[in-house]
Amino acid sequence: MMKSFTKKQWLALSLSAALVFTGYGPLAHPQTAEAETSSGALGPLTPKDTVYQIITDRFADGNPSNNVPAGFDPTLFDDPDGNGLGNGIDLKLYQGGDWQGIIDKIPYLKNMGITAVWISAPYANRDTEIVDHQADGSINRWTSFHGYHVRSYFATNKHFGMMQEFEALRDALHAQGMKLIIDFVSNHTSRWQNPTAGNIPEDGRLYEPDKDASGNYVFDANGNPVDANGDGSVENLVADPHNDVNGFFHGLGDRAGDDSKFGFRHKELGSLADFSQENGAVVAYLEKAALFWKSKGIDGFRHDATLHMNPAFVKNFKDAIDSAGGGPVSHFGEFFIGRPDPKYEEYRTFPDRTGVNNLDFEYFRAATNAFGHFSESMSAFGDMMIKTSADYIYENQAVTFLDNHDVTRFRFIQPNNKPFHAALATLLTSRGTPNIYYGTEQYLSSADSSDIAGRVFMQTSASFDETTTAYNVIKKLSALRQANDAVAYGETSVMYSSNDVLVFKRQFYDKQVIVAVNRQPDQSFTVPALSTTLPAGTYSDQLGGLLFGQSISVSNGQLGSFTLSGGEVNVWSYNPSLGTSVPRIGDVVSTSGRAGNHVYIYGTGLGGSVTVKFGSTAATVVSASDTMIEAIVPNAPAGVQNITVTKGANTSNPFRYEVLSGDQVQVIFKVNANTVFGENVHIVGSLPELGSWDPAKSTEAMMTPNYPEWFLPVSVPAGTTFEFKFIKKDANGNVVWESGGNRIFTSPSSPSGAVDTPVYTFQ
Repeated sequence: MMKSFTKKQWLALSLSAALVFTGYGPLAHPQTAEAETSSGALGPLTPKDTVYQIITDRFADGNPSNNVPAGFDPTLFDDPDGNGLGNGIDLKLYQGGDWQGIIDKIPYLKNMGITAVWISAPYANRDTEIVDHQADGSINRWTSFHGYHVRSYFATNKHFGMMQEFEALRDALHAQGMKLIIDFVSNHTSRWQNPTAGNIPEDGRLYEPDKDASGNYVFDANGNPVDANGDGSVENLVADPHNDVNGFFHGLGDRAGDDSKFGFRHKELGSLADFSQENGAVVAYLEKAALFWKSKGIDGFRHDATLHMNPAFVKNFKDAIDSAGGGPVSHFGEFFIGRPDPKYEEYRTFPDRTGVNNLDFEYFRAATNAFGHFSESMSAFGDMMIKTSADYIYENQAVTFLDNHDVTRFRFIQPNNKPFHAALATLLTSRGTPNIYYGTEQYLSSADSSDIAGRVFMQTSASFDETTTAYNVIKKLSALRQANDAVAYGETSVMYSSNDVLVFKRQFYDKQVIVAVNRQPDQSFTVPALSTTLPAGTYSDQLGGLLFGQSISVSNGQLGSFTLSGGEVNVWSYNPSLGTSVPRIGDVVSTSGRAGNHVYIYGTGLGGSVTVKFGSTAATVVSASDTMIEAIVPNAPAGVQNITVTKGANTSNPFRYEVLSGDQVQVIFKVNANTVFGENVHIVGSLPELGSWDPAKSTEAMMTPNYPEWFLPVSVPAGTTFEFKFIKKDANGNVVWESGGNRIFTSPSSPSGAVDTPVYTFQ
């Protein structure tokens, strides 16, 4: 069954200019930058983008009138001098940053080369104090300034602005060709019990706006909830973890030391009320919430806490969003690991299994160690880039970073400008899509190594200076990322490495960028002559000597020997035209979808009369330019297919795409099975999602919190009767099939459905 979502419709009611929300299609909105897609959108993130992450409350206060919204406890706003402005002192409290503040700084961001802005979750959060009791008897008072404690998905966070101000931010960014990514939390609500006070009850409740007689949410002319039922409130309780009559939450308590897959996915993160994403009603509600924000014209979602979510839910959630009107948007999430980590394989394959890319914590770990602590060599850092380029199927879509809101500020770890700049330049020329944490360009640091200390109020901690070296490194290398496809789409190879020096190459066909980095601030190193495929000639440093770089000469296939002074970074670019006759694919968004979905293919030579195929099945081409094709996923066989573009006698390189076998729903498989040490239970069956009877392509291992009962939610097509069996696998790949005939099951027909199988017994 296919989902069908209408355009956003607004129906007038007899309630003083009240409106109702009935659909989830894209809103038309003013946009002066050239649209990339048939829906009029700028399009999702690509590896050509440079993302700038803003904690909305911590950037700039453009509208002091929303600093203490009606009903908010003013002592939870950091204003010790009483002037109505945040002081940037108590970082546990609100500081006053808002959407108008971001709008005011768009020229600053634009001049830096930023092409996408990731903001805090825009919807209403828990707005009461969070009290933590300390061992010494003192009390810490916290707020939900970060946006990760949802209260209502369908109303804005009033500290940031009303809906009309959110839409003004969207329009102002889009007018400058800048994409808008919102943080979105579908893992939990807020803390529902206090672990610092014997788990006494707290909040965790979820609310929604008033509805009309037809069950539609009611909003005013600006899109804000109204009191439609006259009860004096604009919200109504949906779910309460303290009286969870509809099973909205897992309710299993804090994960604490449980490092099992079950513990991470089903228990609570920091006592935050954990959604039961195996409940069809929860799935439908979260999809409705995400589609509400998609309808506002955003360009993508950063999904919070993907490590802690059910991958079958994530896959279906992403599919529901991208299948709705407006085409695919960006999806990346926080699968927070630190190697060595037994979850690395889950992390590595998460984008392939769900369609949601990762924030690249492996890049972060290696960069922190190489450029920050100096605890690993530059050779080890280069090895990481090669290893992950092989491990990640979509390595250029991984969102790379030096720091963010959940980790220590990189400047705190590395206060020396030379390795700091070297790390920044490397980030901006490495594979992946780079993300800059707000204030990095102004060298924002923190009082200590905690994540909260790093969430400083930029307005009170730094100027918005466009002359800093870091600002201009970002500016120049963001421009290079846009100009030379080798940076955005290229493969990575290491030309030379040592303890302190790395020379690496990014290459997309004939286009190349070579980066030479010395992390040591006060030591020089000589790099020997290196073999190269660059044509003979002299290549200037694309940073213009900003990091002490120099020109380099190439002759007879050799990059001449050169010396890198302390902190020197060179970026040499070769950017020939590849012509227009040969199609070459650099990237595809999305990487999974079903027949009828739109897909964007990026690269060169893509214009004119082209044929797009998914495997051997031709797709409808909506539009084609030299750098981008918009096509419609054909009714190709389900499973992994290679996208190719053919123009005349020339066919492009292939790009992996997963064709889904229909609208995806969850089936929670259950079986009683006794195993020996090292064995796990898996499911294999007649669907591509179940491996098409190939045990090497079976589901991931089932979970067994109550051995010998095993269970696993699996994403399968809706309304489909299929056959399957349970198998046992050990660490050596030995397979034991259950005996007897094939089992038969029919998935739910509801597009947001989820259903449990009976508890079978392994035969």
